[in-house]
Amino acid sequence: MKYVKNLLEHERVVEHYLCKKKESRESRAGKTFLSLKLQDKTGQIEAKIWEMTNDIASFEEGDIVKIDGIVGSYLGELQIKITKLRRSREGEYVASDFIPTTGNDIDEMYGKISAMIKSVKNSHVKTLLENIFRDNSDAFKKSSAAMHMHHAYMGGLLEHTLSVAETCMFLGARYRYVNADVLLAGALLHDIGKIFELSPLPQNEYTDDGQMLGHIIIGVEMVSAEIAKIENFPHELASLIKHCIVAHHGEFEFGSPKIPAIPEAMILHFADNIDAKLTTFAEIYDKDTTPGKWTTYQKSLNRYIRKP
Repeated sequence: MKYVKNLLEHERVVEHYLCKKKESRESRAGKTFLSLKLQDKTGQIEAKIWEMTNDIASFEEGDIVKIDGIVGSYLGELQIKITKLRRSREGEYVASDFIPTTGNDIDEMYGKISAMIKSVKNSHVKTLLENIFRDNSDAFKKSSAAMHMHHAYMGGLLEHTLSVAETCMFLGARYRYVNADVLLAGALLHDIGKIFELSPLPQNEYTDDGQMLGHIIIGVEMVSAEIAKIENFPHELASLIKHCIVAHHGEFEFGSPKIPAIPEAMILHFADNIDAKLTTFAEIYDKDTTPGKWTTYQKSLNRYIRKP
């Protein structure tokens, strides 16, 4: 298979891809065309259909399609000009080719999280974590952490959560007045709502609850529901853990309902931001094909970045 990450400008590509997005647009000259986003497990690429001929068969978003086109470039980004397209037929493709997946071992990463939970000293916190991860382990292992930004692949939520938790444990040990169990619970649960915020891969789109509530509210609801099942769970302890979840975006303008008011929430916010930003850097480097020392302008970071 000719994967997206291996496409080169000016080459012809005849291949199967997942149609992630399909939009009808109008050019400045008033001509209607189709704008697509195609995906395989290595990434996504924009595509355009300028002429709706008999060689363009009916298809919808979410279909696996076979395309014939030429790779070009627009504003420094590769895109495909499609001349032929049809729905792919059963047996012509392997479904796993269209699901981006972490390069790390999922079971190994989950084992590290399980070990972290076993290290928790407070019995109420340990029970909370054991129950939530027991009931949601399969979805947690398969979920992505985002639609387009960092960790937008199967196992991405697990990978991100583990990284954040490890950073929190390191930082928490260096400062006074930090409750290690509250910090670890916040780290492991801060994005748990993404299990229900995003639909399963390969679609990986916002669900209705994702659009209307978002992962922070969903996560707090999940934690609150589980806490209600645990006998004599201290109210103050519950509030501390839930505060870490609602404050982990750090600032109101970044979608945080509250800003960090305890050391554990502050550490979690920075650990989350570090992992998200540096993983975004790495993913940009992995995909970059431009010459020179600098990448094209990166909208997700609002800057040009220098290559390593």
